[in-house]
Amino acid sequence: MSTPSVSVALCTRNGARYLAAQVESICAQVPAPDEIVVSDDESRDDSIAIVRATLAQHGAAAPALTVLENRPALGVTRNFEQAVRACRSGLIALCDQDDAWHAGRLARMVDAFRTRPELLLLHSDARLVDGELAPLGSTLFEALEVKPSELEGIASGQAFAILQRRNLVTGATTVFRRDLLEAALPFPPEWVHDEWLAAIAAATGRMDVLPEPLIDYRQHASNQIGARRPTLREKLAKAVAPRGTKHAERLRRAEVLLDRLTSLGHRVTPAWLQAQREKVAHQRFRTELPASRLIRWAPVLLAAARGRYERFDRGWQSVAQDLLESG
Repeated sequence: MSTPSVSVALCTRNGARYLAAQVESICAQVPAPDEIVVSDDESRDDSIAIVRATLAQHGAAAPALTVLENRPALGVTRNFEQAVRACRSGLIALCDQDDAWHAGRLARMVDAFRTRPELLLLHSDARLVDGELAPLGSTLFEALEVKPSELEGIASGQAFAILQRRNLVTGATTVFRRDLLEAALPFPPEWVHDEWLAAIAAATGRMDVLPEPLIDYRQHASNQIGARRPTLREKLAKAVAPRGTKHAERLRRAEVLLDRLTSLGHRVTPAWLQAQREKVAHQRFRTELPASRLIRWAPVLLAAARGRYERFDRGWQSVAQDLLESG
């Protein structure tokens, strides 16, 4: 089987401090990617100049470069959408400006796509590091409290069912086939780009996970999206926090996904389409729960006994949230 070509979709915004290290780590991959598409969201520093200068040090061996500059800024999801639309290779690697790829990362992931033509999206764990790339002693999956059963479910072809409970896919660790964009574009504003790509990939084909860390994922004050394991105090505070609009927002997200899957027709596995209908119904149930905690107990416990919280949420953790949240 031939080795697929790779484009890197690199989104930047005032990333001058870390970009040289990230671009160097990309160029050090063997084989290096064919191109880097940089979509810059109104940077006020020399982010683009640093990318150009770093690539220039590699001469003819450097990946081809495409630069898109946004005035005004598009925001994270639309910026990544613009970047992936401009990518021309068979595989697209999502890339944050402040991380660093491990040696052999790209070869490891590309080989999986080369040998598995059915694979649409692949992601991995990441090592958490500080702003200077010093290890923080944990990984992204540890911060997310990923269970072995969740990884096994993804590996066994049940990724859509796993993702209906919660997202486990982080864009910085992700490579996907460009063919996926036919079903995934445009990215809806209700979703973050990586969660959306994963959901569409899992519903229309096969996605998988590599459990080992393949990048360094920086945690610093300027992260737009970071990773940290919540403390017990934080979990308890979240459980009793006001309900607010979060359930309505989750319902809207579930409805948007159902609408897209319905529009894709035969490309969606029928079982997953039905599962998403049931997810929408469950999320509507949660959204419409009464403000009174006392009145909520009976319907919540009945739904839990029927397994709906285990199928579509985080089990008893979500049950506790619905029982304890203030109205």
